[in-house]
Amino acid sequence: MTRFDPKTLTFNQQGLLPVIAQDHDSGEVLMLAWMNQEAVAQTLETKKVTYWSRSRQAFWVKGETSGHVQTLVDLRVDCDRDCLLAIVRQTGPACHTNRRVCFYTSLKDGAEIELMAPEA
Repeated sequence: MTRFDPKTLTFNQQGLLPVIAQDHDSGEVLMLAWMNQEAVAQTLETKKVTYWSRSRQAFWVKGETSGHVQTLVDLRVDCDRDCLLAIVRQTGPACHTNRRVCFYTSLKDGAEIELMAPEA
């Protein structure tokens, strides 16, 4: 077993790497967001998934304001060490549009098809 160090990950020029969130129970791909080195460390320490908001230039603990929390079950590194897979227990919708997942639009035959409505 090798001791993990977030410095061993490959971050882009902005110091970020993409993170795919997947639901532990259903296997659904919930969303994609970004982490910097500190967000990775915070997520591993607290088990509360913490992202870096590119628009706000600030840490974003998923569910901190909405209550739609992501609790970390497992964090996996891809083969190139430039992307993470966060396997989570999702409380409520994962998407800021109040949908279960962010990938709710399908592209078929040149048309956009909405696959799910926002949760009530």
